[in-house]
Amino acid sequence: MSLVSAKLLTRRQVSKAALGMAAAAGLPKWLRAAQNAMSQSGTNTVGPDSLRAHAAAHGLLYGAAVVPELLDVDGFASGTTSDPYTRLVAEQANILVAENAMKWHRLRPTATTFDFTQADKLMRFAGLAGQRVRGHNLCWHESIPAWFKTTATKDNAKQLLVNHIQTVAGRYRGRIHSWDVVNEAVNPKDGRGDGLRKSPWMELLGPEYLEIAYTTAAQADPDAKLTYNEYGIELDTPEDSAKRAFVLMLLRRFKARGIPIHAVGIQSHLQANGPQPGAGLVAFIRETRAMGLEAYVTEMDVNTHKLQGGPELQDAAVAEVYKNYLGRVLAEPNVLAALTWGITSAHSWINQSKEPWSVRPDGARQRPLPFDDNLQPTPAFFALRNAIDTAKPLTAQPLAAPPAGKPQDLYKPFAVPGSPTTKPQGAS
Repeated sequence: MSLVSAKLLTRRQVSKAALGMAAAAGLPKWLRAAQNAMSQSGTNTVGPDSLRAHAAAHGLLYGAAVVPELLDVDGFASGTTSDPYTRLVAEQANILVAENAMKWHRLRPTATTFDFTQADKLMRFAGLAGQRVRGHNLCWHESIPAWFKTTATKDNAKQLLVNHIQTVAGRYRGRIHSWDVVNEAVNPKDGRGDGLRKSPWMELLGPEYLEIAYTTAAQADPDAKLTYNEYGIELDTPEDSAKRAFVLMLLRRFKARGIPIHAVGIQSHLQANGPQPGAGLVAFIRETRAMGLEAYVTEMDVNTHKLQGGPELQDAAVAEVYKNYLGRVLAEPNVLAALTWGITSAHSWINQSKEPWSVRPDGARQRPLPFDDNLQPTPAFFALRNAIDTAKPLTAQPLAAPPAGKPQDLYKPFAVPGSPTTKPQGAS
């Protein structure tokens, strides 16, 4: 079919043509059924058929990262909004997270001031829509404002961190489901014996910054579930396996030292082709459950920058990853939330980036999320919904208590794949 002739067809005809090509490509029956549903009126994705409703029925939270600037909060409050993005976010999610609005560089225009405009807007919208909110994040090595480099010193860094957490977490005290207190603190490539990243916070405060962040957050908002959030721990590759082991070691240290922590966030920025998550991640999730921790999928999307083929093949590959990955992790009793990093490809960070990891050779936009550029459901929507439906009823299964026996057994030494056999020179 040529582009010229395609332009002369109705949207329904184009959809049917795409379905024919997908079927010819030998797609799985479940995916062809999902695409067939997409060619209908679309009413099977809202109300009781929404991701929000299906998640709630199974004791799960489904949500997405959102851009508060795009939300028509006043219109939603008055019941008059016709903005499709606002309505989509309200219909599909029962938990939200700000993509950027709660990060340091958005909240801290200067060393002595805060700007809560967009964060407050998100909180207001979530309250109106009956949604929970994840806080992201209180301490990270990126998204640090320009003034930090010339202002922060070893003498004042602790006070800067404590004041920030007290102010931000304290402002939303009792209204946040969970806080990503520290984000991405592990990076084995930096060569430290403990696997920790050589971040600005590490340089200024040493490893103590982690304990400072969590104890301060617990005091500022005792009701929030304090989370450690990390990427690059999903696969069974040597690199991901080693990083996952260092994260597990960090969590064990937290528990051994009595540092308040309640959950681990698994970011889940996945690839459509190449190695896929497997048994190693499941074992990790079960280890966290043994420590009494919840686990959340916090930033899921599927990247197709190395995948050949048009949108139909992109959709098929992306949906297959959603199906297999969420079918695997949501079956674990302590996995209680799944969030995608965005809800529509129209605003996905992948499509906004010009980095090599995000650009397809054919120049086409990626389709990494449950809804496309036109806010129509993709096959990933149905894969995600089916994964929710087939997950175990998590609310009926309480978290396991730590294993019986000597308390120190939980923190016994274990081998870290890929780690050196001797202490690196200069490691602390």
